[in-house]
Amino acid sequence: MKKNYGETLKACYLGFITQAIAANFAPLLFLTFHADYGISLGKIALISTAFYFTQLVVDVFCARFVDRIGYRRSVVASEVTSVLGLVGLAFIPDLCPDPFAGIIGCVIVYAIGSGLIEVLCSPIVEACPFDHKEAVMSLLHSFYCWGSVGVILLSSLFFTAFGIRNWRILACLWALIPLYNIFNFARCPIEHLTEDGQGMTMGELFRTPLFWVSILLMVCAGASEIAMSQWASAYTEAALGFPKSVGDLVGPCLFAVTMGISRVIYGKYGDRINLNGYMIGSGILCLGCYLLASLSRSPILSLIGCILCGFSVGIMWPGTISITSPRLPRGGTALFAFLAMAGDLGGSIGPSLVGMVTQQTGNNLQAGMLAGSAFPLILIVTLVLLGRSAAGKQHS
Repeated sequence: MKKNYGETLKACYLGFITQAIAANFAPLLFLTFHADYGISLGKIALISTAFYFTQLVVDVFCARFVDRIGYRRSVVASEVTSVLGLVGLAFIPDLCPDPFAGIIGCVIVYAIGSGLIEVLCSPIVEACPFDHKEAVMSLLHSFYCWGSVGVILLSSLFFTAFGIRNWRILACLWALIPLYNIFNFARCPIEHLTEDGQGMTMGELFRTPLFWVSILLMVCAGASEIAMSQWASAYTEAALGFPKSVGDLVGPCLFAVTMGISRVIYGKYGDRINLNGYMIGSGILCLGCYLLASLSRSPILSLIGCILCGFSVGIMWPGTISITSPRLPRGGTALFAFLAMAGDLGGSIGPSLVGMVTQQTGNNLQAGMLAGSAFPLILIVTLVLLGRSAAGKQHS
């Protein structure tokens, strides 16, 4: 019987949408948690920290154990924990003596699912016999962008129509997507990148120079993306004077839309485009966007810089995976897990650097953004050197 890898691709699309739900739903409720449960804003900031730290731990876990457990069991577990965390968020905080502990516990549970999705969906698709895998990978990652836009817009429409007090119902409704996807992953064909025992060990990866180059690219990709997206709302408020509720929608949504468009374009025309050159061009555009946002005296131009930055970073994460995987075909799950960990690490470092420099310069957000421009600059230099190295090997 012929295997239908289209079902595998659909399941991975929904997996990335599930990850977008996990990453974007709770932040929409931060002020509600503050008002309803009396949780301080300082504590509420720890919710995002717990989410991303859990993803980092899962990345390390996957590098060591997922091949032993198996892709199917692990990716089904990703959807199960996503369901449990989202449904639990609707009920457990009200049942706990300390609502904050209940929220953190649920966030950690669905962050486990998000981390597993982040590590597993890319190698699952990479192992499928698709043509032009770079384009397929870019299109796959675009579903995180569309999922983010959908979560923000549909949740806002729900709150407008039914009131923010009914957020628990919406949490259960969002949980239906990973619940449905449990059955998709349980039935779809899943292949492995390497045969048992033939993948590179962690020691072999660590001794491979290209591995460390890829780690650096992923750190810069994650930092370039998350630093701007995390501060897009503040920039929108500062640039156009919108209230925070509108700024939260316009900034992050338009950033995610342009990022998704970038990934779709490469997904459609990637077979005609040189990936390394496309990424260098994207890095130059990203650097220009950071400089425009940080140095321009025009609020409108600063806003344009923030929005176009989404387009520029769109290819960086999936592109790095597509550059690395064919050159390290025995990298296996460990390679994808470490790449995901590096991206998450960059996603932690980037916003922190912008915030730290902003604070040290008297809350000058433009100075913080100028510091953030270091990440696309490092990415450009690394890609240029990598391209020259590859060209030199071809001529030798």
